[in-house]
Amino acid sequence: MITRYISAASLTAAILSLMFLNGPASAQQATQQKQPTQGQLDSNGTAATVSDQKIEAFTVAYLQVDKIRQEYSAKIGATSDPSAKQQLKTEASKQMVQAVQTSPGMSVDEYNAILAAANKDPALVKKLQDKLQKSAPAQQ
Repeated sequence: MITRYISAASLTAAILSLMFLNGPASAQQATQQKQPTQGQLDSNGTAATVSDQKIEAFTVAYLQVDKIRQEYSAKIGATSDPSAKQQLKTEASKQMVQAVQTSPGMSVDEYNAILAAANKDPALVKKLQDKLQKSAPAQQ
């Protein structure tokens, strides 16, 4: 059995890769008005409390998104044609959004809110890391 250790750096890398690969979807979501939900930042810029159920749902979605990210990163790295790379990035983005949408108890907005909150809240990162370390071996 392989044990995966998810560090703050890899969680941050995942956030950045999702922003990079998920640009159009994020831009579309940013234009929509959203009501504050659990996991979003409050007016002081601190992370709101994320429930254990949302952490569980996030973990399931994150592992699927990470699997897609790894698969497409390899494909993109092996391709030299810029238009083919862009097509692969678009495919990856769609696959990632679909993976989050099909995860029980998690929406794309909630997923992005938890990622954003984790970027500013070390305690939330720790909770997510702990949950991911426990869940990752079961997914393999």
